Amino acid sequence: MSYLSTLTLSHFRSHRVARLSADKRPVAIYGANGSGKTNILEAISLFSPGRGLRRASAEDMMRKPDNLGWKIGGILSAGSTEYEIEITSNNGASRQVKVDGKPKAQTALGQLVRVLWLVPAMDRLWIEGAEGRRRFLDRMTLSFFPDHADNSLKYEKAMRERNRLLKDQVTDPHWYAALEGHMAEAGVAIMSARRDALDKIREAQLGAKTAFPTADLSIAETEKDLGEDVDAYGAALQDNRRRDMAAGRSLLGPHRSDMLGVYQAKAMAAKDCSTGEQKALLISIILANARALAVESGEPPLLLLDEVAAHLDIDRRIALYGEICQLNAQAWMTGTEPGLFTELENKAQMVCVSESDGLSSVLQE
Repeated sequence: MSYLSTLTLSHFRSHRVARLSADKRPVAIYGANGSGKTNILEAISLFSPGRGLRRASAEDMMRKPDNLGWKIGGILSAGSTEYEIEITSNNGASRQVKVDGKPKAQTALGQLVRVLWLVPAMDRLWIEGAEGRRRFLDRMTLSFFPDHADNSLKYEKAMRERNRLLKDQVTDPHWYAALEGHMAEAGVAIMSARRDALDKIREAQLGAKTAFPTADLSIAETEKDLGEDVDAYGAALQDNRRRDMAAGRSLLGPHRSDMLGVYQAKAMAAKDCSTGEQKALLISIILANARALAVESGEPPLLLLDEVAAHLDIDRRIALYGEICQLNAQAWMTGTEPGLFTELENKAQMVCVSESDGLSSVLQE
C-alpha cells in the first residue's frame, strides 16, 4: 500500500515547524477550529498534481507574518519503494518538487501516489456552478490517468492562445490551425479519460457492500456530443470560429462540460437531494474511487477527509471507518473532538493539534 511515513512542514500556513510520523493505519487529527488541522491535509494534497485541496497560490500558503517561503517534506512508501519528496516555494514563487533529491515536474507526482480528498467546501458541489463539478470529475480522472494533467495543461494553453486571437478579432485561418489541432488532440484525450473514469467508478459501485447510496454519474455536454474523433473536433472548432469570435472565447470543448449525479435508489437528481443525502453521495463516490484504484493498481490511494465525521450519525461513522479499514488505506481525517473517532478504537493513530501564542503545535498520542 501507499502511505506517508513522515511529514514535515516548515513555515507552511499556521505551522512554523511540524513533524509527524505515521504507519499504515488511518490518522485521526483533532483540535479546535483554527488550530491548523486542515493545513496538514492541504500539505499532503500537494503530493499530487494540481493546486491542492484549497486551490491556493504558493504565496497564500506562506506563514504570516514570516513570509519566508515554505517547505514540505515527506517519505512516501509506494509498494516496495520509498521516495523522499520535497516541495518548496521561495517567497511566494511557484512551488518546486524534488523526488530523491532530483527536480521533477509537479505532474510527475501523479505517477507515484494517488491522493483523494473530501472537504466541507465540496458539500455544495451539486448546487453550485459546473466549474466545481468539472474540477471534481478531473480529480477523479487524474487518479486513474496521471497523464490527464498534461493533457489538461496542453488544452488550456492552446485555448488561452486561441481566445487571445478571438478577442483581437484575428480572422486569418493560419493563426488558428495549429492551436485548434492541439486543442482537438488534447480535448479528445480529456473527454475519453473522463468517460473511462466514470465507467470505473460505476463498476466499483456495483455490488459494493456499503452503507452509502449509489450515485449514477454522467457527463452532460453544453454542446453536441463531441465524440472521440480528433479530426471531427478540429473541424467543429473551425466551423465555430465566427460564433466564438462574437463571444470572445471558445464555446466548444471539455471546458464546457458538466457532470450530472443521480441518487440511484430514489431516481432523484443530486441537486434536488437533501444536504445529508448530498454529503452521503459524495462520500460514496470518494469510496468508490478508492475501491476502483485499489482493484486497478493493487494499492489504495491516500484519503484526506476534512471534518467528514462531524455531520454523520454514529451508524454512518461506523460504516465509513469500516470501509476505510477494509480498503487498507491510510486516511488522514480531521475533527474537533477525539470522540468523533472513538469507533476506530486502536485502528487509528491519534494526533492533537493546538495553537498557543500564535504558534501551532502537533502532539502524537
